[in-house]
Parts: sequence; C-alpha cells; structure tokens
Amino acid sequence: MQGSNDDTAVNGIRLYCRPRNANTPQTIITPSQAQWGSWTSPFFCSSGYLVSFSMKVEPPQGTGDDTAVNNFKFRCSNGQEIEGVGLPWGSYGGWSGSCTNGICGAKTKIEPPQGLGDDTALNDAIFYCC
Repeated sequence: MQGSNDDTAVNGIRLYCRPRNANTPQTIITPSQAQWGSWTSPFFCSSGYLVSFSMKVEPPQGTGDDTAVNNFKFRCSNGQEIEGVGLPWGSYGGWSGSCTNGICGAKTKIEPPQGLGDDTALNDAIFYCC
C-alpha cells in the first residue's frame, strides 16, 4: 500500500495449468497485466483443479483512491478454497458458476496508466471453462 499515494491492488493473474496426465509439462497462462507490482508465490489446489472463483472488488471512491479488484478466491474440485494475497479494501462477490472440467483460460480488463490520474490496474476478469 502506498499510504497517501496512488494505490493499485491486483495488477495481474497467472494460471498454472497441467493436463490431468501428470507427465505433461505445466503451462502458465498470463492474460493482460498492469505494469506495477510484483508476483506473489503461486497457490495450488492440494488435489484436483480450479472450478469456480470470486472477486473482491472495491467500489468507486469518488474523489478518493480507487483500486478496483483487490483479491481472488478460487474453489477447487475437491472443495478446497484458496485465496490470493490481496489488499483489505472491498468485498467479495458471489461465486461464479462451477466448471465441470475445470478452469483453463482467463481474460482480464486492465486500465491503462492514467499519468497523474488515479490508477486502478485490473478491473475485471473472465475465466473460461475447459
């Protein structure tokens, strides 16, 4: 957090995918991302695969500092929930529908840098079912 300066929250996401055939190498899917921040360590389902998600979003702050998407939670096929290392602002929305065969793609909506304006970075995400 930047204190009195301009904060962004989630700047990008990565999916680490591996077909159920464990001998196949993993693929990293990285949709569009903002220029700020650094990657945290990845989180994985203890078994199974991602089937649904929920986003933590801060609503517009008017003249205050906007951050948009602050975190993600994912549900695994084994029922486990994993949560990213996000920021405290906003609240989680409902869970997405469940993907029977797992999540295997993503698309993000990134706000471009605003110069002297208020930057938010990642504003929305769509996850695709296999």
